[in-house]
Amino acid sequence: MAKIRTQDLIDQFDLELISGEEGLHRPITTSDISRPGLEIAGFFNYYPAERIQLLGKTEITFFKRLSTEEKTIRMEKLCADITPCIIISRDLEVPEELIIASENAAVPVMKSNMKTTRLSSHLTNYLESKLAPTTAIHGVLVDVYGVGVLITGQSGVGKSETALELVKRGHRLVADDCVEIRQEDLGTLVGSSPELIEHLLEIRGLGIINVMTLFGAGAVRSFKRITLNIDLELWNSTKHYDRLGLDDEKIKILDTEITKITLPVRPGRNLAVIIEVAAMNFRLKRMGVNAAKEFTEKLANVIQDKGASGDIYND
Repeated sequence: MAKIRTQDLIDQFDLELISGEEGLHRPITTSDISRPGLEIAGFFNYYPAERIQLLGKTEITFFKRLSTEEKTIRMEKLCADITPCIIISRDLEVPEELIIASENAAVPVMKSNMKTTRLSSHLTNYLESKLAPTTAIHGVLVDVYGVGVLITGQSGVGKSETALELVKRGHRLVADDCVEIRQEDLGTLVGSSPELIEHLLEIRGLGIINVMTLFGAGAVRSFKRITLNIDLELWNSTKHYDRLGLDDEKIKILDTEITKITLPVRPGRNLAVIIEVAAMNFRLKRMGVNAAKEFTEKLANVIQDKGASGDIYND
């Protein structure tokens, strides 16, 4: 999981730092946002201190009705040891009691001119993206007809060469050799390339090539949602491979399952064309068109009709 600190929020959302500068190094560990209305009213029994505290017009207006002593106590409790920061929206005036308490506890207090609901939405989306579970997989990620295809297989099986052929055929490279994957939501995997090897492709015997320089900016993209896994393996004559496309194999990455297709590799097979067809067929299946299923149903009907007419006899 990536580390996000309060300073990152200032840089990302152009927030104005009011007080508590010493706490800018504080880590943010959750994407949940808290609007401490009950806490300002005095109920701290279930105060989620580890969350970003967002104060809007409602909270600030109610706070002004409190007595001086209550204001001081509430703000001191609000600035807990594990509170990453407190943000005031709508460019509202920051209470003096909050400034004093935040300086004493080293809790950054920042201000934004955005509306509370919109700011909360932007903060949540940003944090969920940055704090999403991540992993790295050895493989190649290519955008084929809008389908994020993760090509895996043992070293030397031809993943990069296949990706190069796909790029020549007009598809877009996302990552080669190492694919960084983050689970932004349940069922949503997004792959990208490490910054060091972004846009690069390694071809054995040729070396490292820059795909964007050779083929243009339209041949690459920074990230892509992964929905299909093509696993390349050397042809094994003793192994049974799916010939109809009825086998629904899955692979689990983090907490998400995606469709997996095992593709045997041997001389004479055009892997790039096969992967193109696999991507198009995958899209058709998601639209409700399953050629393999339709074929088996037609075959079953033919057998049933033949049997009913007496052309087929069971011994």
